[in-house]
Amino acid sequence: MSILPLGPLQSQCQDQSNNAISSWAYQWSSPPPWCGSRAIRISRPKGACKRRQAVISQAASVEALPALADGRGSTAIQVLRGARDRANDMQAEAKAMARAANASVYTPELVSNKYRSRPIKVLRRTLEILIGVGSFALKLVLDQSNGQLDQNKRIRAADLRKICTKLGPTFVKIGQGLSTRPDLCPPEYLEELSQLQDALPTFPDAEAFSCIEKELGLPLDSIYSSISPSPIAAASLGQVYKAQLKYSGQVVAVKVQRPGIEEAIGLDFYLLRGLGFLINKYVDIISSDVVALIDEFARRVYQELNYVQEGQNARRFKKLYADKQDVLVPDIFWDYTSGKVLTMEWVDGVKLNEQAAIERQGLKVLDLVNTGIQCSLRQLLEYGYFHADPHPGNLLATPEGKLAFLDFGMMSETPEEARYAIIGHVVHMVNRDYEAMARDYYALDFLSPDVDVSPIVPALRNFFDDALNSTVSELNFKTIVDGLGAVLYQYPFNVPAYYALILRSLTVLEGLALYADPNFKVLAASYPYFAKRLLTDPNPYLRDALIELLFKDGRFRWNRLENLLVQGRKDRDFSAKDALQPVLKLLLAPDGEELRILVIKEAVRVTEAVILGTVIDTYNSIPNPMRTLIVSGNTAGPLMMSDTEQENMIKLRDQVFRIWRLLRSSENFDPALLQPILQVRTNSEFSFLLFYYF
Repeated sequence: MSILPLGPLQSQCQDQSNNAISSWAYQWSSPPPWCGSRAIRISRPKGACKRRQAVISQAASVEALPALADGRGSTAIQVLRGARDRANDMQAEAKAMARAANASVYTPELVSNKYRSRPIKVLRRTLEILIGVGSFALKLVLDQSNGQLDQNKRIRAADLRKICTKLGPTFVKIGQGLSTRPDLCPPEYLEELSQLQDALPTFPDAEAFSCIEKELGLPLDSIYSSISPSPIAAASLGQVYKAQLKYSGQVVAVKVQRPGIEEAIGLDFYLLRGLGFLINKYVDIISSDVVALIDEFARRVYQELNYVQEGQNARRFKKLYADKQDVLVPDIFWDYTSGKVLTMEWVDGVKLNEQAAIERQGLKVLDLVNTGIQCSLRQLLEYGYFHADPHPGNLLATPEGKLAFLDFGMMSETPEEARYAIIGHVVHMVNRDYEAMARDYYALDFLSPDVDVSPIVPALRNFFDDALNSTVSELNFKTIVDGLGAVLYQYPFNVPAYYALILRSLTVLEGLALYADPNFKVLAASYPYFAKRLLTDPNPYLRDALIELLFKDGRFRWNRLENLLVQGRKDRDFSAKDALQPVLKLLLAPDGEELRILVIKEAVRVTEAVILGTVIDTYNSIPNPMRTLIVSGNTAGPLMMSDTEQENMIKLRDQVFRIWRLLRSSENFDPALLQPILQVRTNSEFSFLLFYYF
């Protein structure tokens, strides 16, 4: 059995001989002592390692077994090679973790203790920030007074970019956030600030190459057959080189951390925490805990300083979301990764805000942004693990039309309960169910359970009745955030840190879309996903939200069901066979009696609409002379119904038929899926409806 060539850092752990797999099995089942308990995060049943070792030991002599010469033997060899490769990868990851064992972790106490004893350093940095920000503000005031504000936009935008760059990584990240918000910044500012994404000043290449050798413990020429003499990109925390691995020829991106970066951001966060305490104490209009938000942001930034953690984030992200054909996540090379050096697969592509370059490749920016939105919705609301920093420097359009995610330093998680509450909240908002919207804030952890939400309902109604006066397609995310923000300021809300990162992620995506289309609306693009989840997800929270949406005052709202089906079908993962299954299953559940009664009543109403609608159509198709004979001169018609009542009956019948056609036209829909309804036989009228209609 041949052994594939391994990287130089693995040579000490793997021997190219027939008993190599047996050696590997032992190493897999027992992590090296220098790794500690964090080395391999796999939960294995007792005895699993021994069984695995026995199997692999037997397979080690696979070349000597004639019985394995057929196709089954080839399959077995492929399986063993795959298992061996996974084990090699795990060993390499464990070694990378060991190299990053001394990476710093943010804690407010450590930062406070470190800088509280350095008043001169703190004062100097405070003055630097005040001078930088103050000088820019003064220039704007002078431009305003001289009537040159518009004329000097380009100059002031360049000034702001230089100030952010000079003040360091913390302010660079602030500038990056502004660079994606065309609704907040003029085009001149957007263009200048976008340079902060990957065109920052570099540090000396000699320092970068020395860092690589020190971190990986190998000479540069033994790792790479070639490496770019200067960085191809420089961001806030590091700079990137393009290289070719010596052992495999693979083209990779090598990110090297800036020297002294931890000292710089640590001091800034110490100052920001001090400002946060002042805001919490004296600014009543902000009810959220600003210090907690700063601490959460600081933890994320410190995680970015640990490149092994970033590599693990990338692997987890790839496992969860890169199964879609239009999403690409680069792989990590653990042999060449440490706390300050990250080596990943090279990706050719164009930044998502370079519309002209993307269109020259025959691609559309909005298609790529929509892919990003759909992927982000899955991140936020399915697995809860999301990319919290999707600015244009981290999103590339590949020549094949895929959306490539880069830079996994800043990630966050959405609590499980909040995921379902967010879906329900959007649906409640679109359908103007403000009482349900207010109750959602408990599940979102915006309000403590002892807060009465009834006074919040009128405030929600006052804002959203105007915002929702048009269709869903007229809403944009900024409108919603601003409206909710106005409500938050008036009541005892506390915005969780994870929610602030969600807002940041979605506003960045909307900002990218606005580059290509100023009328783009994130909610319109995302509502099909929400509709699909509401129709198909069996989670009790969403099931109850669907029932609340479909039934009101004892009546079934067919227009809401039709809208959900129309929107849900637009989602590429929509499955008609799963639609309405949560509600159908509830019909047979012990606690479904109330729902069964409502369904029966609605069934009778639909039966009347179908029968009477048919009679009305038949009557209207008869020539006028014959109508007179049939009704004996009664101008009200054969049904003794007003025109309005007849219109309502026909409208209901036609709506039910449209919904039925929507379901039947779906590829994977089977009428037998509605069989749970057939088991609800509580009266003869309902049985008649089922026989007549289905």
